[in-house]
Amino acid sequence: MLKLNFPTYTFRFKNSENKVSIFDEIRKKFIILTPEEWVRQHVVHYLMHEKKYPKSLINVEKVLTVNGLRKRYDVVVFNSDGSIHILVECKAPEVKISQATFDQIARYNMTMQARFLKVTNGLNHFYCQMDFENERYEFLRNLPDYKENHL
Repeated sequence: MLKLNFPTYTFRFKNSENKVSIFDEIRKKFIILTPEEWVRQHVVHYLMHEKKYPKSLINVEKVLTVNGLRKRYDVVVFNSDGSIHILVECKAPEVKISQATFDQIARYNMTMQARFLKVTNGLNHFYCQMDFENERYEFLRNLPDYKENHL
């Protein structure tokens, strides 16, 4: 797989029926390795190892209903009260991140109410903090590190 713009992590792989799978520590199972999954797994490791978020607060690939529509998020980090702290949208490396990508995740987040957003294709990472009062977002240099008392 393509080298991504993340630190180097150790992953577990399995080859079965000519398909390569990667072990997902959050879902505790092997997942077929697609370009988007490769990015998602790097994001999960980044959140756990660089930002120090506990594995117990991270969730991956779940379906939820937003305005009556079924949506699937890539990665979320919960606060200890169950609200969403960070919402991450992963794209395959060949997908260009555009303003439309941000508008989409920001609209989606109006229901989810995550305080921070990350959009990445593994090569380019964009971060923002939501300002719900003024219905806008402000770009950041990075996501905040985990702080137990802030969640």
